[in-house]
Amino acid sequence: MHEFRLGDEIDDFCIKCKRLTNHAIVSLLNAQAAKVRCRTCYHDHDFRNGEPMPSKKDLLKLKQNEEALAAGLPLPFPPVDPAEAALAAATAAASASAKKGRKTAKSST
Repeated sequence: MHEFRLGDEIDDFCIKCKRLTNHAIVSLLNAQAAKVRCRTCYHDHDFRNGEPMPSKKDLLKLKQNEEALAAGLPLPFPPVDPAEAALAAATAAASASAKKGRKTAKSST
C-alpha cells in the first residue's frame, strides 16, 4: 500500500464542487488521509474516500423509513437494488426512444 505524505495528490469527492476532483492531503491520521484540500476551489474538508454525500431527499427517505420501522408500519420508500434501478432506467430510456422514433416516422409520412 502506498504511504501517504502531506501535500500528496489524491482524488476525492469535493462537497463544495459536488464532483470528484484532485485534492491535496492536508492532515494525516494513522498514515491515512484525514483532511484534504480541493485543488479546484481550495475548500478543506474531511477525506471521503471518493464517496459523494447523500442527497437531502435520500436522507429524508431514510429517516421516514426508520420512523416507519420503529412504529411497525410498512416502509413508505422501499429500498431499491442498484441493479434493478439501472435496469428500470435502461428500459425506460429504450421505450422513450422507441416512442420518439414512432412519432417522427408518423410525422414524415
